[in-house]
Amino acid sequence: MKSGKLLHPITIANTVDDEPIFEQLSAELDSRLGAVSSDADAMYRELLKLPIGLRAMGSVHPLDVSMAFEDLGWHFGRWPSQLLANETLAGLKLLGASEAAETFEVALLAALKHWSFICSSDFFDRYDDSALAQVLAPLNQRLWAILGYDGSSGKNLMEYWVPYARLNPQNVYR
Repeated sequence: MKSGKLLHPITIANTVDDEPIFEQLSAELDSRLGAVSSDADAMYRELLKLPIGLRAMGSVHPLDVSMAFEDLGWHFGRWPSQLLANETLAGLKLLGASEAAETFEVALLAALKHWSFICSSDFFDRYDDSALAQVLAPLNQRLWAILGYDGSSGKNLMEYWVPYARLNPQNVYR
């Protein structure tokens, strides 16, 4: 697979501004994952083909979007794959998003107890009044704060990308 010039480790090291690196990381992920971005199983298979750093970034992006617009329950419902959820957890840890990883791990353990409900055809109709929503409510609050989606000074998951790429440029290039 080809990779853009900006993803080369030497280019990353010599690029002073973060924005071009972020833009190239985003473009690279979009070009490699865009076609599968609505199918959890296909997304997981494509993530496995990426260098480990891009893989982590690609796995946490849907969670960041879910938390910006919805919550953990809706995230699991839109991405009903335990393999992808585990990949997201690994991605959070690799990128250094420790607090988010801890919260997501607790949420995942709770979600696994309700997985058949998450995969049910009426999940989205019943989620808001479900036991799962009640269990996830405090975890949503915590993750919104960690990510800054509650108005606090948190750090969204995409803000981990460039610092990770700068420290580990070999892990985003192939």
